[in-house]
Amino acid sequence: MPRIELAEQAGVDVRGASRPTEDRVVVLDNAVLVLDGATTLRAGLPSGGWYAEELSARLGAMLTAEPHADLAETLAKSIADLRDTHGLRPGAAPSSTVAMLRWQEQQLDALVLADSPIIAFHRDASWAALTDDRLGNLPRGPGGYRSRLRTGAGFGEEHLAAVTEGSRRTGSWRNVEGGFWVAEADPAAAHQARRASWPRATIDAVLLATDGVSCAVDDYGLYTWPQLLELARAEGPQSVLDAIRAAERADHTGARWPRPKLHDDQALALLTNW
Repeated sequence: MPRIELAEQAGVDVRGASRPTEDRVVVLDNAVLVLDGATTLRAGLPSGGWYAEELSARLGAMLTAEPHADLAETLAKSIADLRDTHGLRPGAAPSSTVAMLRWQEQQLDALVLADSPIIAFHRDASWAALTDDRLGNLPRGPGGYRSRLRTGAGFGEEHLAAVTEGSRRTGSWRNVEGGFWVAEADPAAAHQARRASWPRATIDAVLLATDGVSCAVDDYGLYTWPQLLELARAEGPQSVLDAIRAAERADHTGARWPRPKLHDDQALALLTNW
């Protein structure tokens, strides 16, 4: 089993208030799972954290019972079981990203659904990012919360209204062709996941992250993935989370890096000693 180091930290809600993290990290004998429950802005729905908790429990049980099963099929069965148990309906259910890394004697298998990436670093100093950028590539109309934040208007009730409207528009693209795919109440989404496999002997380290961490690379430009790995190895994964939070506090109005929340939930897993 590889050496596994974890760091997690709750963010804030859209209004800036503290609340429990909606990220989930599960460590198994043969896999690590990282899920990011989507913040629910519609009244009457369970939270994204609840969904991520329920889905991760099912994934963990299935990966333990069937350690060599196809990852997409395992995810599809888990989504279907959660849907059937709780009567969830597509388009009216909470949702979550999924990142799964499983190791076997000779091979590592990875699956990413929505924006929680897996980064594999090879012994020859090359690296590969398994990402799902379909959510980030959705068309954006004029205005919206990003435009508002760039003016220096900051977070607050008006920001909440802008994010809620943006979430409503984004929701129309969920789990449809030409949109983005995420774990929700349609098992077919599992088969739209991005996947990769690598020979275990070639791997030096692997990172799994939620977007509260990957934003440091993809949105803020604070690090490259190799630089983020270097920091995590030298000072521990928590140091990465702390550095991102410090940068966000320096941009407390969101004018430099427009984002739904001042601080998102953060989860980072570092796997070494393969």
